[in-house]
Amino acid sequence: MEQILAKLTYQAFQYSKSYLGLNHKTLTSRVRELVAPPKDGNVQSVSAATMLQYRDRFERLLDQDWTDAEKGIYPTSLLFDTPWGDIAQYYPQLLLDLPQIWDRSNNRRFNEFSQEVKTEGYPQYYVRNFHYQTDGYLSDQSANLYDLQVEILFNGCADPMRRRILAPLKAGLESMAFATDQPRILDVACGTGRTLRMLRSTFPDSSLYGVDLSPSYLRKANQLLSELPGELPQLLQANAEELPYTDDYFHGITCVFLFHELPAPVRQKIINECYRTIQPGGTFIICDSVQSSDSPEMKPMMENFQAILHEPFYNNYVEDSIDDRLQTAGFEVVDIQIHLASKYWIARKPA
Repeated sequence: MEQILAKLTYQAFQYSKSYLGLNHKTLTSRVRELVAPPKDGNVQSVSAATMLQYRDRFERLLDQDWTDAEKGIYPTSLLFDTPWGDIAQYYPQLLLDLPQIWDRSNNRRFNEFSQEVKTEGYPQYYVRNFHYQTDGYLSDQSANLYDLQVEILFNGCADPMRRRILAPLKAGLESMAFATDQPRILDVACGTGRTLRMLRSTFPDSSLYGVDLSPSYLRKANQLLSELPGELPQLLQANAEELPYTDDYFHGITCVFLFHELPAPVRQKIINECYRTIQPGGTFIICDSVQSSDSPEMKPMMENFQAILHEPFYNNYVEDSIDDRLQTAGFEVVDIQIHLASKYWIARKPA
């Protein structure tokens, strides 16, 4: 009975987050139509059949999320680990920022930054306003709003999709010929540290590392991870094209929601670097958007994502063969999974 009640609580929790995200988008879209009507006419309507398929994927995602927790892959408490304090604090700021985002979107201004933001030294592909968000990924305000923005974008399912990396990573680490009680795990493009926080709950004795280009997002990650008792974040500002680690150092590497924001050659460079720095037998997991080949029914949603938000490399990504890129680097592709709007490549460096 206790497990049934816990599962029902989890489902109610996730459905409430989903409805919050949907209601936010519906209401703000209506306001935008009145004050700053979108100029882009390329947005497609999504059919009722596609929405039913999406709902089915949503329900299967929640079932898998609960099942993995029930199996002990990660603690059930992780299912409810939502930063409500940040949501309450920053949601008003998110609303106040929307007019700037709408104006930037309508006028296709995707490379403007506040005067105090320093853009020197970053790759050209990075210095832009992804999603037309203010200051791109290069300000503290952007870092404070990011997790809330992503939860709304995915209708409350960003965290359940992130958690899908945990089961295959755990299985991969346990299968290593030289399994260790203290694996070294790197999260590439760790952002605000949400994935690292999940990794800590799943691998309490591991040594966790995170790299990101944004000092603002690393500060946010440090704040988020330092809330955990005894946690000492090992975070570095670095370009994943040249990871600052020795060869064969990590037992596992993860990368979540990065590859669709990279030019194709950079995707290959980062995969090559992950291959260099992971141990033989180690597991590398990429989580990113679904692609055209595996989710043709979601093509209208993919095209709308690129049309509405500033995502200049997304159209190339959805047609790119990440499998081939992994194999070019030397990885063996162990499995490919689809969960809701995300795709997962589970790869292993040959022992």
